[in-house]
Amino acid sequence: MASVMLCGTEKLALLSTRTPYANGFGFTGSDLHGKSFPKLSFTATARVPNSRRTMVVPRCSVSASRPSSQPRFIQHKEEAFWFYRFLSIVYDHVINPGHWTEDMRDDALEPADLSNRNMIVVDVGGGTGFTTLGIVKHVDAKNVTILDQSPHQLAKAKQKEPLKECKIIEGDAEDLPFRTDYADRYVSAGSIEYWPDPQRGIKEAYRVLKIGGKACLIGPVYPTFWLSRFFADVWMLFPKEEEYIEWFEKAGFKDVQLKRIGPKWYRGVRRHGLIMGCSVTGVKPASGDSPLQLGPKQEDVKEPVKPFVFFLRFLLGVLAASWFVLVPIYMWLKDQIVPKSQPI
Repeated sequence: MASVMLCGTEKLALLSTRTPYANGFGFTGSDLHGKSFPKLSFTATARVPNSRRTMVVPRCSVSASRPSSQPRFIQHKEEAFWFYRFLSIVYDHVINPGHWTEDMRDDALEPADLSNRNMIVVDVGGGTGFTTLGIVKHVDAKNVTILDQSPHQLAKAKQKEPLKECKIIEGDAEDLPFRTDYADRYVSAGSIEYWPDPQRGIKEAYRVLKIGGKACLIGPVYPTFWLSRFFADVWMLFPKEEEYIEWFEKAGFKDVQLKRIGPKWYRGVRRHGLIMGCSVTGVKPASGDSPLQLGPKQEDVKEPVKPFVFFLRFLLGVLAASWFVLVPIYMWLKDQIVPKSQPI
């Protein structure tokens, strides 16, 4: 499988376009925990330099990506909890074969440099333990902690014999229950897409690592094909590659690198986005907490949930997710039909 390594900001131009979290769905007010029912606002105004004219431009469309600061329909802990309540039943047998194969896992974990069996490793958002199975090939299971907010996913992990000695706990990726300077390695695969505040989760990764420790975050990449972009923006967070690097560097990590991964049958195609499309690593240069200062957490799961709004968000998110179940099947069929000498 071909992979590409990109280092820091040398290869990628960072984007600075951000909008407030309160805007929700890419138009005003779709925050699940807001005070009012969503109100639609599809336009924004922008002043043209050296001109008195004000130009009206779209804020949400199938051709313009939503900023990461505007959570998608399943990018909340409540929705993600129920999403995985059902998905855990078929996750290892239906989802992983299309998006997160064993060879992809091993390729993605290689930059984590799991070089010592006595390392202390935390697998954040470890779910059913599929990624953890790759970790315990190199590190003793008794030194590995699997953390996830879904008890249903963790129940699957507990059934895996190689993981019997792992510590398995429920927890929040944005508020980790580990002391500062605790672990040698931080691994998180397929979790960031459900974090309401990705920067906070990466800041926590920095905090729990020892000096010289390495974080390895594996996650989705944003599509370029217009229809896939639309469904990605409805479903969950698909960061751009430059956003990953920006989050790591802001948290204080050094030697930040991004490695591209993907299923073999995609033949390197990335236009539809990938549920598991890159492995990003960074090294903690100094002990203690991250130098980055952040405000209060974005999402308070203790706030009451409005059942109708919750159900509507959840239903739309699940429908959007269905597109990404079909994409790997479509790409596999193209791989079987199109000659290897031709692009797909």
